[in-house]
Amino acid sequence: MTEKAKFLKAFNEAYAKSDIDFILNNVTDSIQWEIVGDKSISGIKEFEETLKKMVMDQDYTLDIGQIITHGKEAAVSGVMISPDGNRYRFCDLYTFSGFKNPKVSAMTSFVMEE
Repeated sequence: MTEKAKFLKAFNEAYAKSDIDFILNNVTDSIQWEIVGDKSISGIKEFEETLKKMVMDQDYTLDIGQIITHGKEAAVSGVMISPDGNRYRFCDLYTFSGFKNPKVSAMTSFVMEE
């Protein structure tokens, strides 16, 4: 597994565990996040506010199916399962700020309940 793939695995695990600090430390101040069919988030402040609204009382189970990386772009797909058994299939597309010590600068999330 490449370093970028390891990072993306950890980034998604942080989301499943509501580890907002890890996520915030690994995105740019100008982060752009589109949750397709729901909302668009622009900038670190709005991003942090959105994450805080999504905090879960218990960890979700994360089953990553694929991690694909190429240059400054990447994709992660899989399933998150809530403690009460609800399943959410996702595919997240990532853009990184650069190649050396990159941070996530943009995300597009496709999520659907199974």
